[in-house]
Amino acid sequence: MGSSVPAHEGRATGRAATPDTATATTTVPRTQGFDVSNWQGTVDWPAAYSKGARFAYIKATEGTSFHDPQFDANYTNSYYAGFIRGAYHFATPDTSGGKAQADYFTSHGGSWSKDGKTLPPLLDIEYGDGPTCYGLSQSAMRSWIAAFVDEVHAKTARWAAIYTTTDWWTTCTGNTSQFASNDPLFIARYASTPGTLPAGWPYYTFWQHDDSGTFPGDQDYFNGPLTGLRNLADNT
Repeated sequence: MGSSVPAHEGRATGRAATPDTATATTTVPRTQGFDVSNWQGTVDWPAAYSKGARFAYIKATEGTSFHDPQFDANYTNSYYAGFIRGAYHFATPDTSGGKAQADYFTSHGGSWSKDGKTLPPLLDIEYGDGPTCYGLSQSAMRSWIAAFVDEVHAKTARWAAIYTTTDWWTTCTGNTSQFASNDPLFIARYASTPGTLPAGWPYYTFWQHDDSGTFPGDQDYFNGPLTGLRNLADNT
């Protein structure tokens, strides 16, 4: 996740050099975590836990044909190291429909278990390598996302979290608020604050605040204490 953030850091997200306006901040404690894929290779999960990380999102799938080769090891080893962890899917809306990608995701690691250690499935939707919005109109993109999250909910009984940037969301969905009531927000912004959030979300649930740091992969916060993270994992 977060591959598009540095490339768009002159826009509404990224490493801001100017003061933030309309930012959403909290005064509650934050819980440290990170997200990884096969690009990080073999992750030393006990070491990351000893340094203070308590959750992780792990890449499972992309499109309808790519299953991350490190997913199974990461998902299992993070669990035994004590992490609350979840799986994420990198969306490619130009290759197939939202329902088809949700089916592939939930069949290849994007499931959910009420065990207190499994975070909701996560949709990673952001700038890719092709056209800005994968060639979709704002209306078509909203429909694609709705098809994905609805199918994930039908398969797992969980509403998927949505990882994105405010810039991409505004550009490609028209800054819709239609998902804010059900789907937790995972905002990406490499700055000292999460900045202006997409419409409808009064706060972020997760914030990817840097692409390197103490832990492997991207550096993340959960917007609350560990007890709140456990409640989210329990769907309460």
